[in-house]
Amino acid sequence: MSLAKELRGRNRKPAKKIEVQAWADENGQPFVFYTYNVTCYDLKQLEAKHPKFLENTTISAMVDLILLKAVDEGGEKIFTSSEDRAELMGEEITVISAIAEQMFSTIDSVDTAKKK
Repeated sequence: MSLAKELRGRNRKPAKKIEVQAWADENGQPFVFYTYNVTCYDLKQLEAKHPKFLENTTISAMVDLILLKAVDEGGEKIFTSSEDRAELMGEEITVISAIAEQMFSTIDSVDTAKKK
């Protein structure tokens, strides 16, 4: 095993639970999904479509972050089709930004990232 792979394995963090009250079921229980920390690969993918993703995050970029990182309890992606993107783009801004805010807590700030 390479040193980089071993070190990356040591830094593995558990998935973060995201709760979306706006998508609650008929019993009032929030919709729950999970997300893993954003990796360099993820950021590269997001910045290819949304330049300066960390500095100027648009609603469209937030939707793409959700599409990219949202998984179920078993680690399977929950949004997999182009229809999912269209549906999320039709969601209220406050819902998308609340979800993205929870997900952003796994990303270093631009200043922190630059220091690393």
